[in-house]
Formats: sequence, structure tokens, C-alpha cells
Amino acid sequence: MADRRKLAFTYNAPVTLTFALVSFIVLVVGMITKGKSTRLFFEVYRSKISVAWFIRLFGHVLGHSSLAHYASNMTLFLLLGPVLEEKYGGSTLLEAFGIVAVISGLVNIIFFPGVALLGASGIVFMMIILVSATDLRRGEIPISMILVMVIYLGAEVWSMVTRHDNISQLTHIIGGLCGAGIGQIMNSRK
Repeated sequence: MADRRKLAFTYNAPVTLTFALVSFIVLVVGMITKGKSTRLFFEVYRSKISVAWFIRLFGHVLGHSSLAHYASNMTLFLLLGPVLEEKYGGSTLLEAFGIVAVISGLVNIIFFPGVALLGASGIVFMMIILVSATDLRRGEIPISMILVMVIYLGAEVWSMVTRHDNISQLTHIIGGLCGAGIGQIMNSRK
């Protein structure tokens, strides 16, 4: 006899899916407003401290400059997010997003006063390192984690030195280092 279960869609990773959805809405609204809403609330740059400044400090990770920028970030984000959300929980993952957003935003404001920063790539790099750190145990460091850090972070350092493009390799490095630190903290608690 055939199995007659109904196929059902599940909102399996609420933090990950909601983040991706909100980022998409921010992108669409940005397109409709010809970038004004993105500049006001979803890019971080040096300005006077205000309510909008704090919104940008956290919200710049939701902004993207184009559909291609959004797609490149969300592909890995949606791949890694559910794994991390299941392992650490949605609230912990959301805290990690906030940590990366604030640190990368403050570094950009302090060291690059004429540059606006937006996008989730710092969070994606944090997630890449955090996924590779999920098997950390006392006294053991997975070789896969070391290789991921060397390959991704090494490539970003190399790109930062040799290229001059609109990609913030420093944000990727900050995200990766945050992922390593958060992974260490999370795994030491267990």
C-alpha cells in the first residue's frame, strides 16, 4: 500500500528565513525608493549619533545594493542558517548576527569614514566559520575548521591587499573572526 502522507511546507528555521525575507523586502523597497530608504536605514557610515544611526548600525546587514548582491549573500546564508539554528537555537544565532553587525559597523565608521557599508557578507563569513567549528571539543581542533579559516580568511586578506573593489574584505575577516570566537564560546558552554 502506498504512503499517502501529505507534503507540507515548514518554516523550519524562523530566524534564518525571516532574516532573508526582511532583507528581500528591504531590497525591493530600496529599488522602489531609488536607494533612499537603503541609504537612510540600511547602510552604515559615519554620521551624528541618532536613532537612525543606531538603526543603521544594526540594520546595514539587511541592506543590499542589488539583486545579485542579495543572491550571492543569501545562497550561503540559507544553506548554513538552518544548520546553525538547529545546533545553537534561533535566539543565539540572532545574537551572533547582532554582534557581527555592530562590530563590522563600528569598524567601518571608525576606520573608513567616507565609506558606506551594507550587506550580510560579514554574517555569512561568521556562519561559514561557525559551521566548521560545530564539532569543537575540549582539547580538539578540527582540521576542517583550520582549513576553512586559512582558505577563506587567507583569501580575504590577499584580496584586501591586492584588489581595490567595492567589496569589504575587512567585513568578511571580522565576520570570520567573530564566527571563530562565538564558536569557541558556544562549544565551551557545552
